[in-house]
Amino acid sequence: MARGRAAAWAALGPLLWGCALALQGGMLYPRESPSRERKSLDGLWRFRADFSDTRRRGFEEQWYRRPLRESGPTLDMPVPSSFNDISQDWRLRHFVGWVWYEREVTLPERWTQDLRTRVVLRIGSAHSYAIVWVNGVNTLEHEGGYLPFEVDISSLVQVGPLSSHLRVTIAINNTLTPSTLPPGTIRYMTDASRYPKGYFVQNTDFDFFNYAGLQRSVLLYTTPTTYIDDITVTTGVQQDSGLVNYQISVKRGSQFELEVRLLDAENKVVAAGTGTQGQLKVPGANLWWPYLMHELPAYLYSLEVRLTAQTSVGPVSDFYTLPVGIRTVAVTESQFLINGKPFYFHGVNKHEDSDIRGKGFDWPLLVKDFNLLLWLGANAFRTSHYPYAEEVLQMCDRYGIVVIDECPAVGLVLPQHFSNTSMNHHMRVMEELVRRDKNHPAVVMWSVANEPASSLESAGYYFKMVITHTKALDPSRPVTFVTNSNYAADKGAPYVDVICVNSYYSWYHDYGHLELIQLQLGTQFENWYKTYHKPIIQSEYGAETIVGFHQDPPLMFSEEYQKALLEQYHLGLDEKRGKYVVGELIWNFADFMTNQTPQRVLGNKKGIFTRQRQPKAAAFLLRERYWKIANETRYPHSAAKSQCLENSPFT
Repeated sequence: MARGRAAAWAALGPLLWGCALALQGGMLYPRESPSRERKSLDGLWRFRADFSDTRRRGFEEQWYRRPLRESGPTLDMPVPSSFNDISQDWRLRHFVGWVWYEREVTLPERWTQDLRTRVVLRIGSAHSYAIVWVNGVNTLEHEGGYLPFEVDISSLVQVGPLSSHLRVTIAINNTLTPSTLPPGTIRYMTDASRYPKGYFVQNTDFDFFNYAGLQRSVLLYTTPTTYIDDITVTTGVQQDSGLVNYQISVKRGSQFELEVRLLDAENKVVAAGTGTQGQLKVPGANLWWPYLMHELPAYLYSLEVRLTAQTSVGPVSDFYTLPVGIRTVAVTESQFLINGKPFYFHGVNKHEDSDIRGKGFDWPLLVKDFNLLLWLGANAFRTSHYPYAEEVLQMCDRYGIVVIDECPAVGLVLPQHFSNTSMNHHMRVMEELVRRDKNHPAVVMWSVANEPASSLESAGYYFKMVITHTKALDPSRPVTFVTNSNYAADKGAPYVDVICVNSYYSWYHDYGHLELIQLQLGTQFENWYKTYHKPIIQSEYGAETIVGFHQDPPLMFSEEYQKALLEQYHLGLDEKRGKYVVGELIWNFADFMTNQTPQRVLGNKKGIFTRQRQPKAAAFLLRERYWKIANETRYPHSAAKSQCLENSPFT
């Protein structure tokens, strides 16, 4: 086992050990090209949970050294998925500790014989701590779920005529500690009259289920040995011209040439350049506009990068294509601007949550969700409360759905969550998030946390450092976090560019008193704006609703109450919309699973759609509102005239 931070993890209890590797290299999405191939490892993997008391049996018996089936009984486990809801074994539902995945695969001969080929193993997400072996060799460790990590395995597969057989073993630990994101604690129950010896539970302070496993795709891909490692693109507008600034990182080569071309949607070259950095100017550029500010799909150019190099084993070439949307983002004291035009967020909060796969990526669910977003007339969502799959952001780029990209910093409610250890890990997560998502035009703002205890004295320095670090990583986008603290006590608010505030008037307090919402909401907005003079987004609001429950007059948990609460919020929002309130995001897009508590009936029911994506009455109310807001806005394109509820393709 690797050392490093192993002792620190081990000190937290018998469930954990490990170390973290320094962040290095790019994280370009693995696209096929004339120089790159990919091989999906999605499908059925062998799976085994370590039910031993210490959860260390797999390491003690070295399960990674031989096929997993030889260590004992295994299950078929689909990847991508969360392992919690797949089997009928109740122990897996709330399992905490190490689980083991294994997949055997045969590689193409050219991958193992051509020394000009580099072979990479990429894991889209493993929640929350992962150790990876290839043919029994420890190759990689990674801390943190929801973001990809990868390793060059060329030296392990290019070793002889029998090297085409590959066995990938991944051990994953879903234990959450005070310094993980999200944080958590392990509580050992010591009352021998009520609990067996060694009994423990995982405690968390967030309101969604701690799904775990290989929740995103796993794949192998190739590049040449000298290759394009990373591309960073920023865009601007100068009069009627679009500006595309690029910076390219090349690895394992000092003698190479780079050719850069920008192609329009008809594959015509509109600008070209050479070298590792430069600026491309596009006269009369088509800008990337959010949904309902232009016709679908959103306009994307293609940045083609071609590399040629001489190596010790001969000439190589690499080719990578990156979608590019030309747009600008700016924030004033009272407005959020996209391409210099005021933008109003009318959208949703989401969860990557479905009945069977948990948080596992699923194409049919993704396409269904986007069809529902377009039907609603929603133009934005927040990735509450963790980064979503890369394919989600690619869809947002194509459809013009604006994204507030949030890291997994939810449940930061205790003083120890604001320690230097936590802060350093938080910064590393933001590095990984920005590295992955920096080139998506749909991403217009970073969110570094949700509902932290930002009134704590230590939170001020903590968020100053995390936000400053994020701005240094990406100066082109504003940064926020989502607060539910009192405006006068919030220590982190001075450092954000946009105030994102959550409130649940007439739900978590003043139960049932809908008549108070407008007054309380107006007071909330006035207090925040007078104190900070920054634009405000109502980043969460809503009510729990059991589909099919009806009450008149409206009572809590009925569909009528959810509608009535939304109507009162909308009246309050309309008082400030156009002044300094720049957005509203309903909580939530769809029902989702949580931990079992007496307050939750099979999960959180604040969705306007059920977990099966069927509409509640509030969905129709929200649809009418969002299309009305869209039609009231003066868009810069005549095509917007047809973008109305009556003429939409969804009526």
